[in-house]
Amino acid sequence: MKISEKGFNVDELLKNAISPETWKNHVVHDLMKFWDKPEITNADDGFFRTYITNEGHLLPEDPKDWPPEFKAATDKKATDTNGLVDPQNIYMRAHSRLTYAFGIAFHMTGNKHYLEVCRKGALALMQAFDGNYGMHVTKGINGGEFDKDYKARTSQDLAYGLTGLGMYYFLTRDKTVLYRIIQLKDFIFNVYMDDAKGYLTWKPRYLKDSEVQIVAQLDQLYAYMLMLTPTLPEPFKSQWKQDMKKIVDILITQFYSERYEFFWGVDSDAHSMQLGTDHTDFGHSVKTFWVILKVGELLGDPFYIQFARQKIDKILKHAYLKENGSWARRFVKDNELDKDKEWWILAELDQAAEILAIHDPSYYEYLNNTHKYWFNYMVDKENGEIWHYVDGATNEPIIRYPKAHNWKTSLHSFEHALFGFMTASKAKGETFDLYYALPEWEKPTHNVIAPYMFAANLLGVVSVEIPTFMPDGNKVYKATFDSLH
Repeated sequence: MKISEKGFNVDELLKNAISPETWKNHVVHDLMKFWDKPEITNADDGFFRTYITNEGHLLPEDPKDWPPEFKAATDKKATDTNGLVDPQNIYMRAHSRLTYAFGIAFHMTGNKHYLEVCRKGALALMQAFDGNYGMHVTKGINGGEFDKDYKARTSQDLAYGLTGLGMYYFLTRDKTVLYRIIQLKDFIFNVYMDDAKGYLTWKPRYLKDSEVQIVAQLDQLYAYMLMLTPTLPEPFKSQWKQDMKKIVDILITQFYSERYEFFWGVDSDAHSMQLGTDHTDFGHSVKTFWVILKVGELLGDPFYIQFARQKIDKILKHAYLKENGSWARRFVKDNELDKDKEWWILAELDQAAEILAIHDPSYYEYLNNTHKYWFNYMVDKENGEIWHYVDGATNEPIIRYPKAHNWKTSLHSFEHALFGFMTASKAKGETFDLYYALPEWEKPTHNVIAPYMFAANLLGVVSVEIPTFMPDGNKVYKATFDSLH
């Protein structure tokens, strides 16, 4: 029997942990059950539609035919769902996230169909570039035009436009896509980074917009830089590392609360820096900390690593609800918790705990229960995907939030599954396989391929097949890893 310093029976915790195969099945049978349908992925213009009913079908054009969740979400009295549904447009961030999700599914399973859909999504995103103005953020449905007002585009929207392209490049090393990625990243930093103010602005900096949003900084790291920086050629890799350090320093100096030991979501004025305000929740804070930890590992910076580890542990202790083995959403005020469940916050708390569990498996004290809660209550077992909101008192889904809208698509549910799969493999002492589709000139060595956002020992690589839809003779490779860290 192995007892940790905290007094946990680690052998028992690891025995009860969810298996890697369960996470892989979760992707295929729970998540792709919802998304992998021709009506969703085979639009004539190549762009995936943003609004999907809870049963997994395209939203009807006539509002009279909308299902209850979309009627409720667009009710003018429902202020909490205001802005989630704009049925005249396709949102590039939603399309980009679904592109990313199919890439994750290929990364985990090797199913070349998922890679083909990921490629289709990436090629559509290439059409969305807007010359000297970065990337369009919306496109009208049924052959409509892209948005024209580049001044209204936020730095966060542009960051998520890179998520799907980034995943496709991560898997394929397609240099044409890489040049577009570098072009848009440079645009974001040239147009939104305000060195005089000391942060990335929400709208283009010359507009003198007063909003100071944590996600304008954080999502540059999260949406594409952490995933891509290790894969870049020089001099881009070194430049991106410098920019990542700059953003982490902004996060700590501009948004970190020493008193509460988490991050404010908004730093526009004193009124925005209070418990219960927008983006001040366990999700944004724990996500910021684990991203800082990962940047610290990438840069070899022990201060960032230690700073983040200690704060993640404290957030997990605050957020964990022993009564039902789940996570709370945020503090409403001192010592009063919002116990409702928002899908992405649960995912981020799980992922942060999984990162710590790699080196301290006693965190499965939380994870064995929170994973069980996820599968029991967050998954729509009938139609697939994850509920947006679940009532913390009844564990029932709150239906006035659709499962797919312009902010909720697939990113968090698929990343959550990938983190779960890889860290479960470490917990169970098993090797794990991940898949890539590299061109003939790129040799699949440990210097080229690595698990998404992690490092591991590469045991071996085998060539699986050559997909006919890939342009450069790309071969699908299965890479086997152990010793995740």
